[in-house]
Amino acid sequence: MNLIFVTNNQHKLNEIRNLTDSKIMISGLNEVGFKGEIPEDYATLEQNASQKSWYIYNRLHQNCFADDTGLEVEALNGEPGVFSARFSQIGDIRYPDLEVSEGNIRKLLELMSDESNRNARFRTVISLIYNGIEYQFEGIVSGTITNEISGMNGFGYDPIFIPQGELCTFAEMEVIKKNMISHRGIAVKKLIKFLNKL
Repeated sequence: MNLIFVTNNQHKLNEIRNLTDSKIMISGLNEVGFKGEIPEDYATLEQNASQKSWYIYNRLHQNCFADDTGLEVEALNGEPGVFSARFSQIGDIRYPDLEVSEGNIRKLLELMSDESNRNARFRTVISLIYNGIEYQFEGIVSGTITNEISGMNGFGYDPIFIPQGELCTFAEMEVIKKNMISHRGIAVKKLIKFLNKL
């Protein structure tokens, strides 16, 4: 089975490939020769994932899936949420000279500096378009926001998020361990279970 993963993010692509078996071949946008921006115009993860997957399906006419992931922090009323990937570049713009991911982390830690409630959750929604029909799968992992950056693995907010029941951040974990318990891992396992039934 061949599927296009609607992403230009090599970290995400590698993570997904580590979760799928040899019967499912995953190609990223670069590998299928698609150039250009993918629209993300909506206010929910579900809508954005759907928009991205239909955008590629309608152009390439191949089965594909897209994900949208957000970090939802209780003390920030669910922010950054759907804006997680560009948090430092919207609203109260901070750290314009830093790489976006680092700026996102530093803005979040600054906003949380006086907060005792560190509860948060990662949520991933996958939209699969298979033979012209859409299916969605969700993965959620709860945890807490640290006070400082810790760990060199992973990407995004991984260095400041400790999953519930764990003692270290996602960025301090081995990839295999992270994939077992992560929000994206949970959603992908649901996707694979569905695909294996087809």
